[in-house]
Amino acid sequence: MNIIKLNATSSTNTFLKEMCGVHAVENFTVVTAKFQTEGRGQRGSIWNSESDKNLTFSVFVKNVLDSPLAIFDLNVLVTISLFETLTALGVPDLKIKWPNDIMSANSKISGILIENSFRTDGEITSIVGIGLNVNQKEFEGLDQATSILLKTNVVHDLDQVLKVFMENLISKFDDSGRYDAAKYWSIYKKNLFKRGIPMVFENPSQFKFMGIIRDVTRMGQLVVEVESGEHKEFALKEIKMRF
Repeated sequence: MNIIKLNATSSTNTFLKEMCGVHAVENFTVVTAKFQTEGRGQRGSIWNSESDKNLTFSVFVKNVLDSPLAIFDLNVLVTISLFETLTALGVPDLKIKWPNDIMSANSKISGILIENSFRTDGEITSIVGIGLNVNQKEFEGLDQATSILLKTNVVHDLDQVLKVFMENLISKFDDSGRYDAAKYWSIYKKNLFKRGIPMVFENPSQFKFMGIIRDVTRMGQLVVEVESGEHKEFALKEIKMRF
């Protein structure tokens, strides 16, 4: 496993993407930075992280997805690997907020951004960007953010936390790159944040409605039971949770 450490960069995803455009990159290559000037999250949000307090890194993944239908499998595998890492570090009340935020109680501790490339020869490559709050104590303007330190009162070595995560991720695949999708999908769904609990949702027009999370489809759409009893499927940009 190749790990590239940077003091600062605009975005580890961007750095890794540009590196892939120049030469061949080893599978599970990691680029980590003490500080990102343009760190990104889901929905185009900015990932704010205090320098050298947290893990901001990207992982190059290839030869594991054999079809566009399996794209969300990688999301599940990465999310479960983070979930396992945080469990091992003693972080309490962990849940997975669809599609891939890790929550401790009602506070966000980690987020994931996966960018996929589809090559003409059928190969699918992915750059997995991860922000994990480790030793940061204050999150100005981010009321729902937390860190491993805040939840466990223990300061952790960033390199060791990264090592544990990468071991968890790589262990999901056999030597040929295959994985047990059903096993990890079951864990993912079992630990879904707010599943089965009535809550408020909002669509892009800011219309609010009540619903209950019932499932996630193989393509990663959230299945919500609305007030009429109908089960509707929503893509990432079609719905937000309000809690």
